[in-house]
Amino acid sequence: MKLYNTLTRNVEDFKPNEEGKVAMYTCGPTVYHFAHIGNLRSYICEDILEKTLRYVGYDVKRVMNITDVGHLSSDADTGEDKMLKGAKRENKTVMEIAKFYTDAFFSDCEKLNIKRPDVVEPATNCIDEFINMIKVLLEKGYAYMAGENIYFDTSKLKDYYVFGNQSEDELMVGVRDDVTEDTNKRNKNDFVLWFTKSKFEDQALKWDSPWGVGYPGWHIECSCISMKHLGEYMDIHCGGVDNIFPHHTNEIAQSESYLGHKWCNYWFHVHHLNDLEGKMSKSKGNILTVSVLEEKGYDPLVYRFFCLQSHYRKPLEFSYDVLDNAKAAYGKLQKRCLDILKEAKAAGALAEDKEGCPKCRAKGVLEKNGLVAADKVNKAVFDEYNAKFIDAISNDTNTSMAVTLVYDVIKADTDAATKLALISSFDKVLGLGLTVEKAEETAGVDSELEAYVLEQIELRKAAKKEKNFAEADRIRAELLEKGIVLEDTREGVKWHLA
Repeated sequence: MKLYNTLTRNVEDFKPNEEGKVAMYTCGPTVYHFAHIGNLRSYICEDILEKTLRYVGYDVKRVMNITDVGHLSSDADTGEDKMLKGAKRENKTVMEIAKFYTDAFFSDCEKLNIKRPDVVEPATNCIDEFINMIKVLLEKGYAYMAGENIYFDTSKLKDYYVFGNQSEDELMVGVRDDVTEDTNKRNKNDFVLWFTKSKFEDQALKWDSPWGVGYPGWHIECSCISMKHLGEYMDIHCGGVDNIFPHHTNEIAQSESYLGHKWCNYWFHVHHLNDLEGKMSKSKGNILTVSVLEEKGYDPLVYRFFCLQSHYRKPLEFSYDVLDNAKAAYGKLQKRCLDILKEAKAAGALAEDKEGCPKCRAKGVLEKNGLVAADKVNKAVFDEYNAKFIDAISNDTNTSMAVTLVYDVIKADTDAATKLALISSFDKVLGLGLTVEKAEETAGVDSELEAYVLEQIELRKAAKKEKNFAEADRIRAELLEKGIVLEDTREGVKWHLA
């Protein structure tokens, strides 16, 4: 397994702290709005990394935070609180906003076949851990109080800019918003560990602390949450390239000062998704969500396929023309895989579902030989192509080469059972749903009824877009009374007769 390590700026052989086990941490979302597809590119690439590690035999424990407090609108610890901004926008409490957008985030992840991390920890659960770390940093002389806030003192470090030798101005490219000078700081690069009420009187969530009623700075949460669940030594820390500075730089500063030793060995950063206006970001307003793609007729897995055709360390440019090309290619690829599935079925090569569940086969993410009977698979061919796949995906997660190997399997001179076993196996990492069968749910329905149902589906979609959920529910219930069942799926709304 080889990974590019942002810390050393080299592709390195991956060697975890504990043989056979990987401690992995992912910076999670700030849940004040929907995740846009630029955010989700990072999570897709991190999902590929985790599934690759599992595929080659590692026991992975992956932890993700949920930022539900204190993430200010500037990465320099200034400006309006994003959570409070979201609450004001929608006339809800901060915690109602957090729950709604946390659920929405994981709904998008499910549509994109992104595995939920083993541990998901909201920042609001860890206030005691934040306070304890800040206490230790104060005792060790790495932090100070000024203006009733607690700051980390970057002048105490020999090497603050651990991710490179760039100038300060170059590193500030990673900062997402304008920087406002904080006159309380001793040094320009010092960052806040704890805010008190004296600075932000309108902050919605506050806690008692030894330094006054307040709330934690953004950077402290990832350090504490990772240590809580992964211990003092971590193998891989993931995030977008915009997290490198200042967020991950500050995480290393406070974590290693607190621990007294090196904290994380490998740093995995995913590059930006750009459109014609540049980097996609919420602050600029040029965002697209999974729901918008669905409304425009795109299966979310088309977007996953689009992302996998490029390397995670390269900027990826989005346009609907490019996405249309990906949609066409994905549709053809899936059809060819489903033809192989049908051929394997016809040859009697599928094993029986052990649990007898008729829906099991439609899930499409199968074990290495999946539903293919083991004695029907050409082991030599399977091992040959599987070794090539492992070589590709283990080489700094080369997803474009891994996808190419699916095409190579389709064209290979071997039987359908072996092809299906390989495609199903590869798809445990790729997550493209290549062997998911689409049921012909509306077969035999007359055209007049079909036209009526499709009209009602469009009316329901419009109602949901306007957040008129009562009307959307009424349409669904009325159709059900007529014996028509609607199902919301990742491919859009499906319907069938009850």
